[in-house]
Amino acid sequence: MLRTDSIGDVAVIRLDRPEKRNALTVAMLGSLRQAFDNAMSARAIVLSGVGDVFCSGFDLTACRDDETVLGKLLEGLASVCVTMREHPSPVVVSAHGAAVAGGCAMVAAADLAVTSAGAKLGYPVVRLGFSPAVSAPMLTVTAGNGNARGRLLDPGLVDGVEAARIGLVHECAADAAACEARAIELATLLAGKPRHAMAFTKRWLNEVDGSVDAERLRAGLGASMALVGSAEQRELLPQAWAGRSGR
Repeated sequence: MLRTDSIGDVAVIRLDRPEKRNALTVAMLGSLRQAFDNAMSARAIVLSGVGDVFCSGFDLTACRDDETVLGKLLEGLASVCVTMREHPSPVVVSAHGAAVAGGCAMVAAADLAVTSAGAKLGYPVVRLGFSPAVSAPMLTVTAGNGNARGRLLDPGLVDGVEAARIGLVHECAADAAACEARAIELATLLAGKPRHAMAFTKRWLNEVDGSVDAERLRAGLGASMALVGSAEQRELLPQAWAGRSGR
């Protein structure tokens, strides 16, 4: 469900489940975390997706027969986002087509993110009875408190142009092909910088912005986990199984 390639000193990790719009499973999140760990020798990393979209979020159909899956998905996502932030090499996300819910959380965890003009980004999960608060610690750093609050409370999606305007992503490319190409270009430029200085700067930025502060991360995950299994969620979650998997 993952594809990993090397372009010079850049490791390119692609979510490879295009028939499901790269919707995340527990196993995929574990593999993704391992892929980052395996890329310690890379001088920069691009995270992208095979097919028309980067990532449509969690595959919520997996929760149908096992109520524990949603909690595992949230924990896995939080772990991947921390891994991205703490990796010594810069991480650039190509958020082409769509970056929804868990997909958008990984955008916020990136050092740089590029999207495409027609992409759809956001956190629509409140309409399904649970909270995207696990994304809050990193999203507030990326987009600012006001924009982060608006995105987390609003179940609507924004296009790539608006995502760039509010700081959710750093650049907006014309289309999906240009999006990944630009992400690789940026990663290549970053890979050319002195490795020790890049790793030191990432660590210091994490200290300054508090995005990997253990207490904040636990609080964000706890706020999301608090609604797992709630009556409201039990009532609304079947909407995802009726055709909105990964939303």
